[in-house]
Amino acid sequence: MPVRGSMKNKIILLAEDNPDDVQLTLRALKKSKIMNEVVVTHDGVEALEYLFGTGTYAGRDTKILPQVFLLDLKMPRMDGLELLKRIRSDERTKFLPVVVLTTSSEDKDLVESYKLGANSFVRKPVDFDQFADAIKQLGLYWLVLNETP
Repeated sequence: MPVRGSMKNKIILLAEDNPDDVQLTLRALKKSKIMNEVVVTHDGVEALEYLFGTGTYAGRDTKILPQVFLLDLKMPRMDGLELLKRIRSDERTKFLPVVVLTTSSEDKDLVESYKLGANSFVRKPVDFDQFADAIKQLGLYWLVLNETP
């Protein structure tokens, strides 16, 4: 069974290919006083390497999983839906909390995300203050209130 980091060391994994959205998310976390370590991956392949300790992340202690995984859907090399399918099909990561954080307004993305095992689906608000508020609420729930097996 994977081991979570200590209360002080809860990691947030962010898979996002758009550098502006990465900066926006990091700013929103900081504004919300969420000071957790954030590991940023830029596509689905890199996120899998992080989770399973391969490639760039070879040798990483894979027993320490992120407390929450913020997942964009539209990424190069491997999109978020394929990544979600792979995460849920592996015993090591099948219970990892995954929040789809996307600009997609397509209902099929919402339905498919839940079919594949997403824990939550959040559309990114266009307004920064609304986005920061959404990130604050996500942080409160997933980093403080939620308990995982």
